[in-house]
Amino acid sequence: MRPLPLLTPENTPFWTGGERGELMIVHCDACDAAIHPPQAICPRCLARETTPRAAAGTGTIHSYTINHQAWAPGMAVPFGLALVDLDGEEGVRLTAEMVCDDPDAVQIGDRVAVTFLPVADVWIPQVRPA
Repeated sequence: MRPLPLLTPENTPFWTGGERGELMIVHCDACDAAIHPPQAICPRCLARETTPRAAAGTGTIHSYTINHQAWAPGMAVPFGLALVDLDGEEGVRLTAEMVCDDPDAVQIGDRVAVTFLPVADVWIPQVRPA
């Protein structure tokens, strides 16, 4: 079983946007900075007004790791985790599980698209080759 995030007012749009197929990234209403992970105060200008917006849901792999060790009973291996520079979201890097046939074929610079894995009341962002 996957550990699931605790939903808060700040992060609920991020974890539930996948129900509509949308990757929701918070933006500052004052300076338009993209804020991830979601938080109530803009780290750039300290404004307290923020709004979640649907992101393009595509990006480029900045870095990744392939895990070959099962840390818990029943965990499928190998699996990859990617750090993705999101298109149109300056400064935002999304960490997500890679969904692909051959995780060992993944390379830095590969293009990916976000998909979602529904678990209980959250939709976990994942990435697959674009």
